[in-house]
Amino acid sequence: MDLSTQAQNLYEQVSTEGAKLGELRKLAKEIKRDHDLALELWTTGHYHARMLAILIMDKKQLTQQVIDKLDEGLRQHEEAERNQLTDWLMANQITKDKKALALLNGWQHHASPTLRRMYWYYQGRLRWMGNTPPDNTAALMEAIEKELTQEVPEVQWAMNFTACWIGVFETDFRARCIELGEKTGLYQGLPVAKNCTPEYLPEFIEIEAGKRGI
Repeated sequence: MDLSTQAQNLYEQVSTEGAKLGELRKLAKEIKRDHDLALELWTTGHYHARMLAILIMDKKQLTQQVIDKLDEGLRQHEEAERNQLTDWLMANQITKDKKALALLNGWQHHASPTLRRMYWYYQGRLRWMGNTPPDNTAALMEAIEKELTQEVPEVQWAMNFTACWIGVFETDFRARCIELGEKTGLYQGLPVAKNCTPEYLPEFIEIEAGKRGI
């Protein structure tokens, strides 16, 4: 692996065990934007080096071709790391640029499950973060009802996440979301970490809607 001196030094700095996200953000603030350096760090395949790479990428250069190459790298990681990197890329870069976001909105049926997951997670996040969602909920619900049980687990989780927040904030669809959860039984009875909400649709909607009084 041939790296520039700067990339090698950064790789050595962040590849030690226990690198913190705050430290990566601090480094990124010092570096600012450096797309070539980001791509060098990406080639290392190291989780924390790639987290830093995402922070210093130039979002204007995230064409579909570039994202497809990043996606190939994402699929080298085990699921938890892959999902964290994907969400980091979405939140820190793709949703910050109109052209990149337009690409994301076309990934509902992409061949890559990683990009499909990003599409669905973004739809849920729009609602969760309190933004006014686009007028596409009916179409989303039809797709979720049709495809949820057939999807791979990582995409299935994101589709369920979207249905959860549709059920919380879009009351016209609440009964439909609850019925979907009851029909599929997805995530029913799974252990729930302390201070977390069950991912089983009927329970999630009841708890989160109750918190908000809606």
